[in-house]
Amino acid sequence: MSAIKNILLGSLILGLAACGTKEKITPDALISTPQGPVQGVSTDDDGIYNFKGLPFAAPPVGDLRWAAPKSAENWQETYLADTFGNRCMQPSDVEGGFFNRLIEGHGLGSFKNFLITRAVAAQKPSPMSEDCLYLNVRTGNLPGDDVAVKEPQPVMVWIHGGGHQFGSSDFNYYQNNALVKNGVVLVTINYRLGAMGYMAHPELSKTDPNSVSGNYGTLDQIAALKWVKDNISAYGGDPDNVTIFGESAGSWSVTEMMASPLAADLFHKAIGQSGASSYHMGQMEGDGVGWPSGYKTGSKVASALGFETPTAKQLRAVPAKELQNIVTEEMSEGFHHIRDGYVFPENVGLAFAKGAYNKVPMLFGYNSDEGTLFFPDDTQPTVWLPDVTPGDKAQLETKLSEAFPDNASQIIDLYDLDSNFTEGGTQMMGDEIFGVNIRYVAQQNEAHGEDSFLYFFSRIPPSEKQTLGAFHAAEIPFVFGSHEPVLGLSDDDKALTDLMQNYWVNFARTGNPNGDGLPGWPKHDGQNWMHFSANTGLKSGSESGIRQEKLDALQEGLMVKLKALDSAQNPPQMEAPTAAPN
Repeated sequence: MSAIKNILLGSLILGLAACGTKEKITPDALISTPQGPVQGVSTDDDGIYNFKGLPFAAPPVGDLRWAAPKSAENWQETYLADTFGNRCMQPSDVEGGFFNRLIEGHGLGSFKNFLITRAVAAQKPSPMSEDCLYLNVRTGNLPGDDVAVKEPQPVMVWIHGGGHQFGSSDFNYYQNNALVKNGVVLVTINYRLGAMGYMAHPELSKTDPNSVSGNYGTLDQIAALKWVKDNISAYGGDPDNVTIFGESAGSWSVTEMMASPLAADLFHKAIGQSGASSYHMGQMEGDGVGWPSGYKTGSKVASALGFETPTAKQLRAVPAKELQNIVTEEMSEGFHHIRDGYVFPENVGLAFAKGAYNKVPMLFGYNSDEGTLFFPDDTQPTVWLPDVTPGDKAQLETKLSEAFPDNASQIIDLYDLDSNFTEGGTQMMGDEIFGVNIRYVAQQNEAHGEDSFLYFFSRIPPSEKQTLGAFHAAEIPFVFGSHEPVLGLSDDDKALTDLMQNYWVNFARTGNPNGDGLPGWPKHDGQNWMHFSANTGLKSGSESGIRQEKLDALQEGLMVKLKALDSAQNPPQMEAPTAAPN
């Protein structure tokens, strides 16, 4: 999907607020850790410290490119943690027409648009390199001299979005002290992206002790959680109370970690914002009911590099920039989690259906207008069909019946697709890619005995001229407290920020978002949601059955594909012939 590119630009624009943060090296930010002594920086806020660019694995270069991450080396001299680590390899051309659409959609006027454009252009991202497996820790709970009176705090580990192709842990709107002030230790991590993070190839599998390839980004995330388990106590965190959370592809990653047995017991709660990987059905070998196989995609990469039958050594010797430059959007469709029998015994959707996943309390949700940033660049209302075009009801029903055999007519009516394809398709895209999948994994989690809490975010920018609605990623500044005031920040927004942060931190502490003075948030139980809103005239509170008829109709497409995938992987066995009578 070409719209994946848009996620990175949204991060840059929404993250302007933290650009002016001042930090300084202070003696009280020098600590002893299992890796060795570490010197961090103090932030503008008294008692909050930031430790940047901590290596959680060895640089994945040379023979470690396209290999499971190895442990980082320890050190004797003090490690100066005052600079973010490198970004992982990723495309640099991400703008297109999305930038103007996002800015103009806030309805701010030409002068403010100009100022924002200037500010974004002035930002200088961290260097890009294969050597990128670093994380950052923000804490207000350093042991100091009074170790006996310091209780370890819950840990929240953030996994950034960007379609598994873009992004970095150092984006400004992830780097803020608001959550830390509320009593958690915040960890933000990098992981390998795109071809470096998810490419499979038969020759790479031959060099792997488990005879698999791909899924390196997931293995990096697991390595980061192992680092947390081994090291976070030195930063005031509780290794036995870890919540993983993320947005978009970061939320996909949360469900992917839940589906991997290699991540068992490394986290205790899960928060997903606008994403679940249940509709990703790629296989290491063979197509996954429409998803390209890992090997097929890897072979395309090798061919683009000029290889017919490359060895793993030859692939690993290609300069990283040369490799990055030949990657196409078509290839990137294959750079996601794949079922390999080791990292993923089952694809995420089937793992949840069968109860074969790491079961923990879940808090998941999505935004009311997820499709507004994507649909203009990718006018497909459903992920299952690549060529849906405007038409009358009969034409649309014929086409949509390929993915929704029982509900095509109802879907057309619910979204008014035959009379307003653009508006209806925009809403359908958001409900299907995000709403259906986050609700599905939450339902399965409840069916298998764990608590699930769902939210629906409908806050809109405060300008009367806004056209974006509650767009993709709009909730992130509310969770992190990293608003850019020039984009508009109302009193409603400030109240909503406090509300969401309290819920998120309560959930990280206990697995339940509820707390004193907060509106009650019931478990999903098949129908309950917390509706977050601002600048709409609506008050935030629990609500039953949000978009239920639409999500029920759309979920048919997911269930049809999961059933087909399960049948392909587990064909019915022939019955043994009965003995012939004498």
